[in-house]
Amino acid sequence: MTKQSAGIHHISAMVKDPQRTLDFYGNVLGLRFVKQTVNFDDPGTYHLYFGDEQGAPGTVITFFPIPGIGKGSVGSGQVGVTAYLVPEGSLLFWEKRLNDHGVGTVATERFGEPSLLFEDPDGLVVELVARTSTKQTSWVVPGVTSREAIVGFAGATLLSKDPEATVRLLTGLLGFETVGEDSEWIRLEATADYGNVIDVKKTILPNGFPGSGTVHHIAWRINDGEDYASWQDAIFELGLRPTEVKERHYFRSVYFHDGGRILHELATDAPGFLIDESLEGLGSTLKLPAWFEQDREAITRTLPTITIPRGDMT
Repeated sequence: MTKQSAGIHHISAMVKDPQRTLDFYGNVLGLRFVKQTVNFDDPGTYHLYFGDEQGAPGTVITFFPIPGIGKGSVGSGQVGVTAYLVPEGSLLFWEKRLNDHGVGTVATERFGEPSLLFEDPDGLVVELVARTSTKQTSWVVPGVTSREAIVGFAGATLLSKDPEATVRLLTGLLGFETVGEDSEWIRLEATADYGNVIDVKKTILPNGFPGSGTVHHIAWRINDGEDYASWQDAIFELGLRPTEVKERHYFRSVYFHDGGRILHELATDAPGFLIDESLEGLGSTLKLPAWFEQDREAITRTLPTITIPRGDMT
């Protein structure tokens, strides 16, 4: 049963130090810090969200900072590279900016698109892809203008233990189309104008294992949470096991592993991050869902103090 996803909703990764992550993604990459909350499955741990000016689906990367976590290893069964979309002609700017901040970069190309590869402070592999898009952002930080600013996700690369199974999932369940193939990659595309290009590696790499610097899961956009029953049925038809619907306050979710052991999430676009904060105040205070409010004092005591990165909406 083929459904339809517009593309990536968000990507979630594991890191070690919350402040180091806030400084890098907020001040160096210039993303907006849109939500500070906790891991709903482990409320003693932060869950930090970055995105565009309003945290629109397709722009959001989230982090579980876990002090003392060991270094992970990227390999099969994981997202390999998290790719951001930047305006055409801006890669030289980003190369200099990253190098000036002590971040090494590698210029590369895939399917004719130039990009810049680097690692974040935890070793998460990140890519800036220069591609034409109608997506724009009004959020910039000092030293970055709207001519260079990251506007959202370009896409991601997937490292599967069974690449054919992962491609079947993306095309047969989520409605992606195969738009390219070479000796190393299969390129798939969804309908959105950003966060819509997925490259599946054809070679099966050694298994990855979770830890700092690895992606925990990739989430796909679905419009209507009331339709979850049919999504779950479609996942079952593929011989996979979806979870029950989980309430994540800012969206509703279902999780499942594909045949290549990559962890996927289906996440609703609504209600979004403005449900409990104003646009101007996004990320400014610790937000908890109603079911955790009675434990706010205890939760707050377990969380390290953080300094919020600031940018400017122009």
